[in-house]
Order: sequence, then C-alpha cells, then structure tokens
Amino acid sequence: MKTILIITGVLFLIFSVVQVFAFQSRSGIENYPFSVAKKYKDFEIRNYEASLFTSVKLSTKDYDQASSKGFSILAGYIFGGNEKEEKISMTSPVAMSLEDSMTVMFMVPKNLKKENLPKPNQSKIEFREEPAKTVAAITFGGWANSQKIEKYKIQLMEVLDREGISYTNRFYFLGYNPPYDFIGRKNEVIVELKEEYGN
Repeated sequence: MKTILIITGVLFLIFSVVQVFAFQSRSGIENYPFSVAKKYKDFEIRNYEASLFTSVKLSTKDYDQASSKGFSILAGYIFGGNEKEEKISMTSPVAMSLEDSMTVMFMVPKNLKKENLPKPNQSKIEFREEPAKTVAAITFGGWANSQKIEKYKIQLMEVLDREGISYTNRFYFLGYNPPYDFIGRKNEVIVELKEEYGN
C-alpha cells in the first residue's frame, strides 16, 4: 500500500510539473491579435488584424487526421525544416479551416516578413496573408474532435441566426493548447461575418 501511495505521489508530482511548464510556455507565446467589438451571452464579435500565416492544405475534413498531419508538417518547418535550418517562434492558436480540404495554419510572428522567411523544405507549405476581418467566435473547453467542432459550429450558426447577424461560409477551428496540456484547455470555432456587418 505504501508503495502504491509513493508511486501515485510521484506521478502526481510529474503531472503537476508538466502542467506548470505548459502554462508558462503558453504565457510567452505570441497570439493572433484581435479586439472584442461586442460580447453576447454565448459568443462574441471580434476584429482581427491582418496577419501572415504558414499553411498546408490537406485532402481531408477529419479533425484528427488534419490536426496531426498538418501540425507535424508546419512544426517541422518552424523547428528548422527549411533552407536556412532557422527556428521560428511558435504562435497561438493553431487555426484550421473547416471545409472538405482542411487548411492548417500557424501565424508568423509579427517581427518577420514574408520576404525574409526561409524557404520550406516541404513543398506543400505555403505563406498565406489573411486580411483584417470581423468574425463571430464561440469558445469551448476540453479536448476537441470532429463531433465537438461540428456541434459548436452549428451552435454558433444558430445564435447568429437568432441575432440576425449575417455570416459567410468561412469557418475555422482555433486550438490554443499543446497535446500535453490537460488543464484549462481552450478551443474556438469562428466564422467570418459578411461585409455589411456593422455598416
């Protein structure tokens, strides 16, 4: 019994250390910049700044497949898989377009410009300039999967319809946590609003 308690204590200590490390590493990561235009009970309206992303398009609409493969390809690039073997800082969140061929995207740190980025070793990686946009965002916790994402996408559409807010068909999933992060996980589904919003 004593051995079991010791093992449990050690495992809990390791788990706690990993979670503290995860929290500290998140706090120093650059985020996709936005301002909140309006808060509702179940969602909020945001204005995102124009930003540059590294992206890879995958022939799947399954979240698990796209997130695993897309993250691996893009992480390889920023961890030195490029012609200069140059490391690029990680940013948050990881974005994924919600369409039949999903695109996974990492924001490029603001101090880097497209013309200064090293050429990727992977030919599938492209640089994508996202313009400034107004979106609606809904947040949920826990571990994301295809079913949860679809659930919150539908929920977001329902509340926007209820409020009479016009939106496009450009939906994205945003994931904020690394795989080893168990506490305080944050996920979002966002959709770009039509240009007439706010006019």
